[in-house]
Amino acid sequence: MSQPPRVAPRSPNEALKPVAPPAPPPKLRKRRRSPFIALLSGLFTTALVLAGALGGGIAYLDSRSKAPGPLATDRVLIIPKENGVTEIADLLQREGLIEHPWAFKVAAYTSGKAASLKAGEYLFKARASQKDILDVIAEGKAVEHSITIPEGLTSEQIMARLQQNDMLSGDVIQVPREGQILPDTYKFQRGSTRQAIVDRMTREQRRILNEVWAKRPADLPIKTPAELVILASIVEKETGRADERPRVAGVFINRLNRKMKLQSDPTIVYGLVGGKGTLGRGITRPEITQPTPYNTYVIDGLPPGPIANPGRAALEAVVNHSRTKDLYFVADGSGGHAFAETLEQHNRNVARWRQVESARRDSGRPAVDGGVDRAEPPPGPDQRSEAPAGPRPDNQAATAPDGAEPETFPVPGNRRAASGPAGTRARAFDASEGTTRDPLLNKTFDLNSPKQVPQLKP
Repeated sequence: MSQPPRVAPRSPNEALKPVAPPAPPPKLRKRRRSPFIALLSGLFTTALVLAGALGGGIAYLDSRSKAPGPLATDRVLIIPKENGVTEIADLLQREGLIEHPWAFKVAAYTSGKAASLKAGEYLFKARASQKDILDVIAEGKAVEHSITIPEGLTSEQIMARLQQNDMLSGDVIQVPREGQILPDTYKFQRGSTRQAIVDRMTREQRRILNEVWAKRPADLPIKTPAELVILASIVEKETGRADERPRVAGVFINRLNRKMKLQSDPTIVYGLVGGKGTLGRGITRPEITQPTPYNTYVIDGLPPGPIANPGRAALEAVVNHSRTKDLYFVADGSGGHAFAETLEQHNRNVARWRQVESARRDSGRPAVDGGVDRAEPPPGPDQRSEAPAGPRPDNQAATAPDGAEPETFPVPGNRRAASGPAGTRARAFDASEGTTRDPLLNKTFDLNSPKQVPQLKP
């Protein structure tokens, strides 16, 4: 601080006088605070206090929402449609999933999931936290059910299965044509419509068909994807064994190349009953030669449409058929077939099969229940007109049950056959798998294994 300049006294007396103190500094004027600023300051302080309290509350609720809930065991719960947050919270409390509905509502709103809660059937794990429950409902993680459509069913049979499933809703508006459905296992949520399932089945069939058709060989005597489905449906009905499908398909391909009739028993059945799929009995003699558009014992080439809905494996079996010279096949007693290139070999296979059935009867075991949806092979050798006939063994001569002359008709595709008593025609059986009459359950003999083939009696 600068000192004032000293002034020399003018006299000794003046020098003895004290110096006057400096004048005090001027007082500063106190600025008056604006009321508006004061109001803002107060509001800001209040907001800070409230934010701190709110943050603490949210943190507390978040920790509580992640804590294990009161549910003792896994529980499936259906959230009805058009239920809001309040109704859902009350339902969850009544069912013992949460303790405080208000806490669930606060969590739903603060997390932004209140508008995303979806109706449906949900599985909640034991001790599921409130946060887990909220996430499951908001993300729509509903329980998935499944329906399995086996290969070889007709469209009418598939529609009946869908109608019997009470977890599906609505009716099928348009039934797909035969062969347009892909058999498979399909998952769905409770309340899904039957038409939606049908639409998925038809989309999958078109996708798979296009994939398989693109891989076809150049020499395949099948000219369109529709013809591929037709032949695959016949293969599907002829054998239920995956390892046999390419070889069975090869038999029919060879017959098409030789301009031979396909002579497949399932085509007789479809020509008689259509989409119902099964006769429930054996095919009678007049029915074998009864003209229908589908009877491949009568018509040349392929029938006008599929006789069932084939699976992917059957479609692939046709385009990747076995390159053999086989023209015939017959049931072999092991659930499969014995194949033959010549009629003589085929007749020998048929004779062995009859002896298999005879051995079953002699041992006291019940004969396989046959005669369902299968043509009955003749008691004597198969003398077909379109292939060179082998010599007729004398011991194979027989008469029909009614005493008429033995009737000879070709049986290339009897995948399961059974014989009746001596002097009667051999029986054959159902093309469908999994029924109570399914002879594939008996695998005593295997004509493709020399150790299990009974000796052919002279």
